Amino acid sequence: MEFKGIASNLVTLSILINCFSQLGETSLSFSVFANILKKGFQPNAITFTTLIKALCLKGQIHKALHFHDQVVAQGFQLNQVSYGTLINGLCKVGETRAALQLLRRVDGKLVQPNVVMYSAIIDSMCKDKLVNDAFHLYSEMIAKNISPNVVTYNTLIYGFCIIGRLKEAIDLFSKMISENINHDIYTFNILVDAFCKEGKVKQATNVFAMMMRKGVKPDVVTYNSLMDGYCLVKEINMANNIFNTMGQMGVAPNVRSYNIMINGFCKIKMVDEAMNLFNEMQCRIFIPDTITYTSLIDGLCKSGRISYALELVDEMHDRGQPPNIFTYSSILDALCKNHHVDKAIALLTNIKDMGIQPNLYTYTILIDGLCKSGRLMDAQKVFEDLLVKGYNLDVHTYTIMIKGFCNKGLFDEALTMLSKMKDNGCIPDAKTYEVLILSLFEKDENDKAEKLLREMIVRGLL
Repeated sequence: MEFKGIASNLVTLSILINCFSQLGETSLSFSVFANILKKGFQPNAITFTTLIKALCLKGQIHKALHFHDQVVAQGFQLNQVSYGTLINGLCKVGETRAALQLLRRVDGKLVQPNVVMYSAIIDSMCKDKLVNDAFHLYSEMIAKNISPNVVTYNTLIYGFCIIGRLKEAIDLFSKMISENINHDIYTFNILVDAFCKEGKVKQATNVFAMMMRKGVKPDVVTYNSLMDGYCLVKEINMANNIFNTMGQMGVAPNVRSYNIMINGFCKIKMVDEAMNLFNEMQCRIFIPDTITYTSLIDGLCKSGRISYALELVDEMHDRGQPPNIFTYSSILDALCKNHHVDKAIALLTNIKDMGIQPNLYTYTILIDGLCKSGRLMDAQKVFEDLLVKGYNLDVHTYTIMIKGFCNKGLFDEALTMLSKMKDNGCIPDAKTYEVLILSLFEKDENDKAEKLLREMIVRGLL
């Protein structure tokens, strides 16, 4: 344009800034801005907002705030979109408190807050599980006559769902309906998923039915949530029906769909059905991921097909899907259950050499395996090592160790472990007491057993 003698104006250059900003070329955006100033154009709020957005997209929120301060100091005015962009940028990098402070700073002084600013902070608070704070901010919006939109409601409904307060989520959903705010697929998917995660598949299907009645077409996320819910309550046939229905409804399954079904089949030891799906998945050119392989390996291990599971581990390496600690934990568990504890120890050493850090679950499997193989001293050594390394041992790990002592008739050591457990802030559960009490009664240590039984009753565990 310029070579042809067509002079650029502020609009042209602002568009160019926006193009560079979307491409992440922040330095070029600011070069164009320098050109604007050089040509004597008076930049406006749109130009400044575009530059602020460019910095926010790159995660350079503090540079964006500094630029804002410079702009305001020079007497330029910014608008609601500018501040909405800054607040959203702060929220995206987890600076929720700073975003709220900025809202308070501009409120009525620089610009009037709008639904975009409030919704961004409400969303950020919900993701931080500060749902009560988010709800207070929502109430403040309404008090200021700022109407919440579908985004505001979706974020709040999601917030209540992730902390298990489904009643409040449903109340907000009802409020949306009463205020004629069109709920979208995201609203329905949040609720379907929340009910399914709680194992309340009937309520989830009611939401699904409402969704269909209102003409909102379910997507792969909706179907995946329903399948996951049915698998959770071990109604695998219902999950499989939904999996088959998806295709008939014109919704293509994705890798997660297959993972849910493979995991569901493996959990109830229908490993051949899981293998059929795994093969079908590859025929349909879906690439199995670490989750697919790990679910299948776990199912094979629990069905005693360790050699095939190990072949799949090799296949994972060949396909560039490195096994993780959960994959290896399944194999360790199978080795220990089949009394191959030395092989399990060797595998654990290899895992560490590969730079994979074992977790508490992995070590608990090994401790259990050692105890059941009569190698109590080795189990105790691993247990004590975990304490020294600062692992936050859970009730399951302590109970396994207590059971190990009881099986060897070392009741004083078992009771000492119970005391140590309490001292370390780990509360014994019904299983812990049950292991001790049954072992003590078997050895005619009735007084000690009855004392623990009374303690169990006092704690409300019986």
